[in-house]
Amino acid sequence: MIAAIAKESYPAEKRVALIPRDAAAYRKAGLDIVVEAGSGDAALHADSVYEAHGARIEPDRAAIFSAADLLLTVRGPGAHLGFPAADLDRLKKGAVVIGFLEPLAQPEAMRALAERGLTAFAMELIPRTTRAQSMDALSSMANIAGYEAVLLAATRSPKMFPMMMTAAGTITPSKVFVLGVGVAGLQAIATARRLGALVEAYDIRPEVKEQVESVGGRFVELEIESETSAGKGGYAAAQSEDFYKRQRELLAERLESVDVLITTAAVPGKRAPVLITKEMAEHLPLGAVVVDLAAEKGGNCELTQPGVEVVHQGVTILGPLNLAAKAAYHASQMYSKNLTSFVTLVVKEGKLELNLDDDIISGTLVAHDGKVVHPAVRKALGEAD
Repeated sequence: MIAAIAKESYPAEKRVALIPRDAAAYRKAGLDIVVEAGSGDAALHADSVYEAHGARIEPDRAAIFSAADLLLTVRGPGAHLGFPAADLDRLKKGAVVIGFLEPLAQPEAMRALAERGLTAFAMELIPRTTRAQSMDALSSMANIAGYEAVLLAATRSPKMFPMMMTAAGTITPSKVFVLGVGVAGLQAIATARRLGALVEAYDIRPEVKEQVESVGGRFVELEIESETSAGKGGYAAAQSEDFYKRQRELLAERLESVDVLITTAAVPGKRAPVLITKEMAEHLPLGAVVVDLAAEKGGNCELTQPGVEVVHQGVTILGPLNLAAKAAYHASQMYSKNLTSFVTLVVKEGKLELNLDDDIISGTLVAHDGKVVHPAVRKALGEAD
């Protein structure tokens, strides 16, 4: 059984699905590894190092897809501009595709995989359970995104983050506000604190207060009660528009003195909630920087333009895309480990073992035997179970 790694075709994608040192686990599982030449270059992994770890380097992209029994990807076919149809047409019937597939955002792409007779696993559907922690690629990438968001804000802000006592006077610390305290939010808080900023954070889930304080932030409590605070998989649940309206009113008062605002709120399979309206952004201080980590999902700020830097009345709004790829070396290291842990769960002695009683396997399986099989994706397609 051949595990194939092709060079990512998503624009500016620098990550690679497998780093050389994880190849041993694949060989132990009975897999041969074929890597398209140059796949790891942007993540600082040379072809020669893959070869030293037992992988075969293949310069012909068409041959990679034709040979693959198991195609390992970062950005899979459903991920916006993922692998084009010409690549997928070369995959043999029954081949397995594993990666970030965006199944809920692009269910039609999952149907196309099923119609090709492919088996597809979506890494973003890994359940957030203790047993699945080593496979939780979303958390791994969110960790990096939170870190990179703070660095991005620090480079765009006209102010320095730490307090400094100088001969020319005291430099007061910047005030950073983090909106949404998931994995990315917690890393943003921790990183901003390391840089010396004063950090406050808000989330509709009051149970995250202790986590915020554990990384040096101050948790802000608003006098508003959510309908249901916690959703599945550690995400915040979607709320009514009345809730979001009241939330925006109360947040506006807190944000009038912040230097940096980082938003991270996302709801799986849905557009990100708009938490910062145009009017709220106009009340931010001159020179404030907003980093909207939900830009790919429509943005938490009304003024966000995905992939574009917007300056509105002296406030800079950034909608970065694929921040994890900016730290391609460590992002690849983490994702490769997540993927390796998952692959060695579903492949035993060179054969795919689909134990659908296993919640990790059944929870990530999107397409199999010519059909879309994941209930949430079928619902998105309008197909009844």
